[in-house]
Amino acid sequence: MERPAGLLGENMIFDPILDIFRGKAVTIPPLDGAFRPNTALDDAPVFARLPAPDNLVVWQGRVVASSGPALVAPGGEVLQRFGADVTAVAVSATDDLAVGLEDGSLTIAGAAVTLPADVGCITALAYGPDGRLWLANGSASLPPSQWAADLMRKNASGSVWVQDGGWQKVAGGLAWPYGLLPDGAGVTLSECWRHRLVRSSGGKPQPVLESLPGYPARLAPAAGGGAWLALFAPRNRLIEFVLQETRYRHAMITEVAPEYWIAPALASGRSFLEPLQCGGIRMLGVHKAWSPTRSYGLVVRLDADLIPQFSLHSRANGSRHGVTSVLDHHGQLYVAAKGGDCILSPDPQEA
Repeated sequence: MERPAGLLGENMIFDPILDIFRGKAVTIPPLDGAFRPNTALDDAPVFARLPAPDNLVVWQGRVVASSGPALVAPGGEVLQRFGADVTAVAVSATDDLAVGLEDGSLTIAGAAVTLPADVGCITALAYGPDGRLWLANGSASLPPSQWAADLMRKNASGSVWVQDGGWQKVAGGLAWPYGLLPDGAGVTLSECWRHRLVRSSGGKPQPVLESLPGYPARLAPAAGGGAWLALFAPRNRLIEFVLQETRYRHAMITEVAPEYWIAPALASGRSFLEPLQCGGIRMLGVHKAWSPTRSYGLVVRLDADLIPQFSLHSRANGSRHGVTSVLDHHGQLYVAAKGGDCILSPDPQEA
């Protein structure tokens, strides 16, 4: 199927050639076509308010979210509490609960699981239709909470594993894998720092959707086929420029508190010390929806060929940012806005 024009930044393929003559260009894909901005997330009803909700799953017949070190039901009931923040959750066909923690540990149905020595940064878990458990390891050197440092250091030490008797490494050298969508023959995964989805079925991972306008997080099956993709932060020219400046990045990492780095964020506008407070963000006292921003809310509907169809947004002037997970359950869509401290229930058909 032909991909819609203007979706994937096809014009960017000429940039390496043009850079020889004009210097290094800083370009990002436009929010156009299937990514056309709207206010669907800001207009959506709130399903639940929780501090930094992250993973969304259906367990024991109800929607469950992770929030810090706890698994919480929509009414606020704490179902389980752990010794570290929950970083990944998956539920098997037999309702067994797999939980990955900030400290690198994994439990399945309450029992601790021995992991390979290389695994200590569990960013996503997913059961495939064949019952195998897939695991995304974001980094070989940093825990999940230090994702911004992994980006600023331009690391690419992530990996994907599958439990098949023992643990088998399916892919390595990944730039922060953050979402998994297994299908029995392999897995589609989101590769954050390269702004793309790739597919692995035993060989070298192959790109299937590139030049995304943000940093892709978790994938979830969609009713009727296809998938939902969460993008937890936007790309912008200032951050892309900083990623090119090695000495500046190293100085920033050393001398500035991480929450004030020129880097993507799950939420913004909470401190006057944050970057990106000028540049047309406010005009006549009004925060402009199109202004530069470190945080954003974005969910994309993909068809069976992983081609974007439409998207749901919380723009620069919105508050429902940092979307890390999506769940499509019984005709209802649930969206975890980690930066907005809420779970939303937008219309899954809304474009």
